[in-house]
Amino acid sequence: MSGSPGIALAVEGLAVRFGGVVALDGVDLEVRNGSRHGVLGPNGSGKTTLFNAISGLNKPSAGRIALLGSDVTGAPSHARARMGLARTFQITSLFPSLTVHENVAMAARVFNGSDRGFWRPSTWQQEANTSASVMLERLELDHLSRRPVRSLGYGEQRQLEIAVALATGPSVLLLDEPTAGLSAAETGAVTRLVQALPANLTVLIIEHDLGVIFNLTDHLTVLQNGTLIAGGPSGEIREDPIVKAVYLGN
Repeated sequence: MSGSPGIALAVEGLAVRFGGVVALDGVDLEVRNGSRHGVLGPNGSGKTTLFNAISGLNKPSAGRIALLGSDVTGAPSHARARMGLARTFQITSLFPSLTVHENVAMAARVFNGSDRGFWRPSTWQQEANTSASVMLERLELDHLSRRPVRSLGYGEQRQLEIAVALATGPSVLLLDEPTAGLSAAETGAVTRLVQALPANLTVLIIEHDLGVIFNLTDHLTVLQNGTLIAGGPSGEIREDPIVKAVYLGN
């Protein structure tokens, strides 16, 4: 599994159990380099548990996970982040008292390795600030740079979360419900931001909004009750009769 060419993220036979509750049961998943890959499923289908296992927050009961060709099944979250994995969460995890720029600069310092020891180069803060400014400008969020996070609207905070994740220099980005709770205008802004991400960045997305996920993704994986019920190109999944029956309700 770990040596599959062209595969950024691979999950094989993944199971996660919490006591007698089976949250995931034998899930297989391959995400190709540069893919926009979506994960669909009703509430309780195991989507967030899948993300937690991939990012190292939930320990698998069985199966393996490979990131960029390396087996990371037993690796802690911080090791996976160092290897190029970043993630956003359903609930924002920003520093509300800091400015937008300061939040991104803190993430950039991690990417630059400036948090690894007492002895730091004299330019470490300047490099982080420059990286943050470049990232915010690239994502067209620089107009928010000096504002404290607590003053932002919820949609703006969701966009900032993506900027913070990108500042760590990931190769694989997990987006957990990036448009949840947003207005139509805010959803459009987040969708455009994701569409503008670099083509070589591999993105795995959980999303309830079917219009958003079909618009953003090239491949989809569909879960139900912790098991994989369908997977393939997004256009094919849209027409899959099992998916329509289970997820779309017709």
